[in-house]
Amino acid sequence: MFRRRATQVQDACVPQHKIIAVYDKLAPVYDIWGALTETKARSRALELASIDDGSAILEVAVGTGLTFAELVKQNPTGTNIGIDISTGMLDKAKARLKKVENATYQLETGSAFKLNIESHSVDILMNNYMFDLIAFKEMPVILNEFKRVLKHDGRLILVNMTQGESRFSRMYELIYHLSPKLMGGCRGVTLTDELIASGFKVETREYIQQMLFPSEVILARPNNRAPLE
Repeated sequence: MFRRRATQVQDACVPQHKIIAVYDKLAPVYDIWGALTETKARSRALELASIDDGSAILEVAVGTGLTFAELVKQNPTGTNIGIDISTGMLDKAKARLKKVENATYQLETGSAFKLNIESHSVDILMNNYMFDLIAFKEMPVILNEFKRVLKHDGRLILVNMTQGESRFSRMYELIYHLSPKLMGGCRGVTLTDELIASGFKVETREYIQQMLFPSEVILARPNNRAPLE
Protein backbone atom coordinates (compact mmCIF):
# COMPACT_ATOMS: atom_id res chain seq x y z
CA MET A 1 0.00 0.00 0.00
CA PHE A 2 1.32 3.44 -0.89
CA ARG A 3 1.80 5.92 1.94
CA ARG A 4 -0.02 9.21 1.80
CA ARG A 5 1.85 12.42 2.44
CA ALA A 6 1.99 13.21 6.14
CA THR A 7 0.50 16.52 7.17
CA GLN A 8 3.66 17.60 8.98
CA VAL A 9 5.84 17.62 5.85
CA GLN A 10 7.44 21.01 5.41
CA ASP A 11 7.12 22.93 2.19
CA ALA A 12 10.18 24.09 0.26
CA CYS A 13 11.93 26.93 2.10
CA VAL A 14 14.56 27.87 -0.49
CA PRO A 15 12.93 29.64 -3.46
CA GLN A 16 13.77 28.45 -6.96
CA HIS A 17 15.60 31.64 -7.91
CA LYS A 18 18.12 30.94 -5.12
CA ILE A 19 18.61 27.24 -5.88
CA ILE A 20 21.03 27.92 -8.75
CA ALA A 21 23.51 29.71 -6.50
CA VAL A 22 23.20 26.99 -3.84
CA TYR A 23 24.08 24.22 -6.29
CA ASP A 24 26.77 26.17 -8.11
CA LYS A 25 28.52 26.30 -4.71
CA LEU A 26 27.82 22.64 -3.92
CA ALA A 27 29.01 21.34 -7.30
CA PRO A 28 32.69 20.80 -6.32
CA VAL A 29 31.78 18.56 -3.36
CA TYR A 30 28.43 17.08 -4.40
CA ASP A 31 29.91 13.78 -5.57
CA ILE A 32 31.10 13.04 -2.03
CA TRP A 33 27.56 13.43 -0.71
CA GLY A 34 26.23 11.36 -3.61
CA ALA A 35 28.67 8.52 -2.91
CA LEU A 36 27.77 8.42 0.78
CA THR A 37 23.97 8.67 0.57
CA GLU A 38 22.60 8.20 -2.95
CA THR A 39 24.31 5.30 -4.73
CA LYS A 40 21.81 2.60 -3.68
CA ALA A 41 18.78 4.63 -4.75
CA ARG A 42 20.40 5.70 -8.03
CA SER A 43 21.35 2.10 -8.85
CA ARG A 44 17.81 0.92 -8.18
CA ALA A 45 16.44 3.71 -10.39
CA LEU A 46 18.63 2.50 -13.26
CA GLU A 47 17.35 -1.05 -12.76
CA LEU A 48 13.74 0.14 -12.89
CA ALA A 49 14.46 2.16 -16.03
CA SER A 50 15.14 -1.13 -17.84
CA ILE A 51 16.91 0.65 -20.69
CA ASP A 52 16.85 -0.76 -24.22
CA ASP A 53 19.63 0.62 -26.42
CA GLY A 54 18.20 2.99 -28.99
CA SER A 55 15.82 4.68 -26.54
CA ALA A 56 15.03 8.38 -26.26
CA ILE A 57 16.13 9.33 -22.74
CA LEU A 58 15.81 12.64 -20.92
CA GLU A 59 17.27 13.33 -17.52
CA VAL A 60 15.97 16.46 -15.82
CA ALA A 61 18.17 17.90 -13.05
CA VAL A 62 21.18 15.96 -14.27
CA GLY A 63 23.42 17.39 -11.55
CA THR A 64 27.05 16.28 -11.81
CA GLY A 65 26.10 13.44 -14.15
CA LEU A 66 26.24 10.61 -11.61
CA THR A 67 23.24 8.88 -13.20
CA PHE A 68 23.48 10.42 -16.65
CA ALA A 69 26.87 8.82 -17.34
CA GLU A 70 25.32 5.40 -16.70
CA LEU A 71 22.33 6.19 -18.91
CA VAL A 72 24.66 7.12 -21.75
CA LYS A 73 26.68 3.93 -21.32
CA GLN A 74 23.54 1.79 -21.49
CA ASN A 75 22.05 3.67 -24.45
CA PRO A 76 25.01 4.23 -26.83
CA THR A 77 22.96 4.34 -30.04
CA GLY A 78 20.00 6.19 -28.59
CA THR A 79 19.24 9.83 -27.78
CA ASN A 80 20.48 11.03 -24.40
CA ILE A 81 19.64 14.55 -23.22
CA GLY A 82 20.45 15.97 -19.81
CA ILE A 83 19.45 19.37 -18.45
CA ASP A 84 20.05 21.31 -15.25
CA ILE A 85 19.54 24.88 -14.05
CA SER A 86 22.98 25.01 -12.40
CA THR A 87 25.92 25.69 -14.72
CA GLY A 88 28.28 24.60 -11.94
CA MET A 89 26.67 21.17 -11.82
CA LEU A 90 26.58 20.94 -15.61
CA ASP A 91 30.30 21.71 -15.84
CA LYS A 92 30.98 18.74 -13.55
CA ALA A 93 28.66 16.55 -15.64
CA LYS A 94 30.40 17.55 -18.87
CA ALA A 95 33.79 16.69 -17.37
CA ARG A 96 32.46 13.29 -16.28
CA LEU A 97 30.95 12.50 -19.69
CA LYS A 98 34.20 13.27 -21.51
CA LYS A 99 35.57 10.09 -19.93
CA VAL A 100 32.81 7.93 -21.48
CA GLU A 101 34.03 6.45 -24.78
CA ASN A 102 31.89 6.75 -27.91
CA ALA A 103 29.22 8.61 -25.97
CA THR A 104 26.26 10.24 -27.70
CA TYR A 105 24.55 12.92 -25.61
CA GLN A 106 23.51 16.52 -25.14
CA LEU A 107 24.02 18.47 -21.92
CA GLU A 108 22.48 21.90 -21.65
CA THR A 109 20.95 24.43 -19.31
CA GLY A 110 17.22 23.94 -18.90
CA SER A 111 14.32 24.14 -16.48
CA ALA A 112 11.88 21.41 -15.48
CA PHE A 113 9.09 23.98 -15.57
CA LYS A 114 9.35 24.35 -19.36
CA LEU A 115 11.05 21.56 -21.27
CA ASN A 116 12.36 22.30 -24.75
CA ILE A 117 11.36 18.80 -25.86
CA GLU A 118 8.74 17.62 -28.37
CA SER A 119 5.53 16.20 -26.95
CA HIS A 120 5.30 12.40 -26.59
CA SER A 121 8.90 11.88 -27.74
CA VAL A 122 10.63 10.48 -24.63
CA ASP A 123 10.83 6.78 -23.72
CA ILE A 124 12.44 7.26 -20.30
CA LEU A 125 12.44 10.40 -18.18
CA MET A 126 14.83 10.24 -15.24
CA ASN A 127 14.68 12.76 -12.41
CA ASN A 128 16.78 12.43 -9.26
CA TYR A 129 16.61 14.52 -6.09
CA MET A 130 14.74 17.50 -7.50
CA PHE A 131 11.16 17.37 -6.23
CA ASP A 132 12.47 17.57 -2.66
CA LEU A 133 13.46 21.15 -3.64
CA ILE A 134 10.12 22.05 -5.21
CA ALA A 135 7.20 23.76 -3.47
CA PHE A 136 4.06 21.62 -3.37
CA LYS A 137 2.04 24.16 -5.38
CA GLU A 138 4.65 24.02 -8.19
CA MET A 139 4.85 20.23 -8.47
CA PRO A 140 1.81 19.84 -10.79
CA VAL A 141 3.37 22.25 -13.31
CA ILE A 142 6.46 20.08 -13.61
CA LEU A 143 4.55 16.78 -13.61
CA ASN A 144 2.33 18.05 -16.42
CA GLU A 145 5.45 18.87 -18.43
CA PHE A 146 6.82 15.40 -17.74
CA LYS A 147 3.59 13.82 -18.90
CA ARG A 148 3.55 16.00 -22.02
CA VAL A 149 7.00 14.89 -23.25
CA LEU A 150 6.67 11.20 -22.34
CA LYS A 151 5.39 8.74 -24.89
CA HIS A 152 2.09 7.12 -23.97
CA ASP A 153 3.98 3.99 -22.87
CA GLY A 154 6.97 5.94 -21.51
CA ARG A 155 8.51 5.45 -18.08
CA LEU A 156 9.06 8.12 -15.44
CA ILE A 157 11.75 7.26 -12.90
CA LEU A 158 11.96 9.48 -9.85
CA VAL A 159 14.29 9.50 -6.86
CA ASN A 160 13.54 11.90 -4.03
CA MET A 161 14.64 12.52 -0.51
CA THR A 162 11.67 11.19 1.44
CA GLN A 163 10.43 11.08 5.02
CA GLY A 164 12.52 8.81 7.19
CA GLU A 165 10.90 5.59 8.38
CA SER A 166 13.27 5.19 11.33
CA ARG A 167 13.92 7.57 14.20
CA PHE A 168 17.52 8.27 13.28
CA SER A 169 16.75 8.83 9.60
CA ARG A 170 14.49 11.69 10.65
CA MET A 171 17.50 13.71 11.76
CA TYR A 172 17.69 15.12 8.23
CA GLU A 173 14.25 16.66 8.70
CA LEU A 174 15.49 18.30 11.90
CA ILE A 175 18.52 19.70 10.08
CA TYR A 176 16.24 21.08 7.36
CA HIS A 177 14.00 22.67 9.99
CA LEU A 178 17.02 24.37 11.59
CA SER A 179 18.75 25.41 8.35
CA PRO A 180 17.33 24.45 4.93
CA LYS A 181 20.54 25.47 3.13
CA LEU A 182 22.54 22.93 5.16
CA MET A 183 20.42 20.31 3.38
CA GLY A 184 20.91 22.00 0.00
CA GLY A 185 17.27 23.05 0.19
CA CYS A 186 16.09 19.40 0.25
CA ARG A 187 13.38 18.06 2.56
CA GLY A 188 11.59 14.75 2.67
CA VAL A 189 8.62 14.33 0.31
CA THR A 190 6.38 11.44 -0.75
CA LEU A 191 5.26 11.96 -4.32
CA THR A 192 2.74 9.20 -4.95
CA ASP A 193 -0.36 11.35 -4.40
CA GLU A 194 0.95 14.18 -6.58
CA LEU A 195 1.72 11.73 -9.40
CA ILE A 196 -1.74 10.20 -9.32
CA ALA A 197 -3.38 13.64 -9.24
CA SER A 198 -1.32 14.65 -12.29
CA GLY A 199 -2.43 11.67 -14.36
CA PHE A 200 0.27 9.09 -13.68
CA LYS A 201 -0.04 5.46 -12.68
CA VAL A 202 2.48 4.55 -9.97
CA GLU A 203 3.76 1.03 -10.57
CA THR A 204 6.52 0.90 -7.96
CA ARG A 205 7.46 2.95 -4.92
CA GLU A 206 10.41 1.71 -2.85
CA TYR A 207 12.04 3.10 0.28
CA ILE A 208 15.85 2.97 0.37
CA GLN A 209 18.04 4.18 3.22
CA GLN A 210 21.80 4.79 3.01
CA MET A 211 23.87 6.42 5.76
CA LEU A 212 20.47 6.98 7.41
CA PHE A 213 19.51 9.21 4.44
CA PRO A 214 15.98 8.25 3.27
CA SER A 215 15.13 8.07 -0.44
CA GLU A 216 12.09 6.95 -2.39
CA VAL A 217 12.46 5.40 -5.84
CA ILE A 218 9.38 5.53 -8.06
CA LEU A 219 8.45 4.02 -11.42
CA ALA A 220 5.37 5.63 -12.95
CA ARG A 221 3.74 5.80 -16.37
CA PRO A 222 1.21 8.15 -17.94
CA ASN A 223 -2.28 6.95 -17.10
CA ASN A 224 -3.87 6.96 -20.55
CA ARG A 225 -7.20 5.49 -19.56
CA ALA A 226 -10.09 7.72 -20.53
CA PRO A 227 -12.05 9.05 -17.52
CA LEU A 228 -15.37 7.42 -16.78
CA GLU A 229 -18.42 9.30 -18.04
